[in-house]
Amino acid sequence: MFFKIIQGDCTKELDRLNTNIDLTFLDPPFNQNKDYNYYNDNLPDEKYWEMMNSVCKGIFKATSEGGAIYFMQREKNTENVLKCLKETGWTFQNLIIWKKKTSAVPCSNKFGKQYQIIAFATKSETPRVFNRLRINPPLPSNYKFERENGVYLTDIWDDIRELTSGYLAGDEAIRKANGEKFHKQQAPLALLLRIILSSTKIGDTVLDPFAGTGTTLVVAEQVGRKSIGIEIDPDNVQCIESRLEVIKESDNIQKFQNDYICTENLNEIWNIGLDNSAKRHKTKTLSLFKN
Repeated sequence: MFFKIIQGDCTKELDRLNTNIDLTFLDPPFNQNKDYNYYNDNLPDEKYWEMMNSVCKGIFKATSEGGAIYFMQREKNTENVLKCLKETGWTFQNLIIWKKKTSAVPCSNKFGKQYQIIAFATKSETPRVFNRLRINPPLPSNYKFERENGVYLTDIWDDIRELTSGYLAGDEAIRKANGEKFHKQQAPLALLLRIILSSTKIGDTVLDPFAGTGTTLVVAEQVGRKSIGIEIDPDNVQCIESRLEVIKESDNIQKFQNDYICTENLNEIWNIGLDNSAKRHKTKTLSLFKN
């Protein structure tokens, strides 16, 4: 499939895109004063949200009619996220609660925190693509009968684990030679798979303007979507290139296929049975994109 990795600042690179974007996964640094090599994660709130407004506006301009954005943030920033999307032209569709299957962060004077929000919005009232995925989670204890064909996915996602440190992250978490996690906030494959399957079809173009370790591109590649990743850190760019050059077993998304086996049009939205490695184009300077 086609992919392009752009090393640079997305606030500048978005205006140079030369193709229509069908879906964007927007997972920026959360302004929590984390120690990034090429980004100041401790901006004044006003400056941070001015930047987010600029990014959302640039993505909106590049997005095809009806295209989607999934904007992930801390729960405390929900109001800012919705305001930012509204001011830049997006139509709000859902507020997804990602309960991350991890322990809650304790708080002394309020309820513990255990989720992040993902705002789903589109460029127009009606989504260009929306595939109604069906999953088959474990039955509640008071249910007597097994489901015949699962249930439709809702706006509560409590079946995808965050890639926390330690053994719970498994082989998927990329690590340095000393065993430390390579990236502070690597997104799980299962999360991006769900988003991409829901809001694109095969051949669509997916954008990640804060690409990090490239999970969005790795998933898009395996389900037949074109992808563009913008990443400012050259070490992260090298990591993305390595992950895309050869899809490792830890990055193989086939293990999630049974999660969606009840979805009626699964064969149409997932390249099931096709050898993605055999059809991959390894060139990254394609005429589809502006260099």
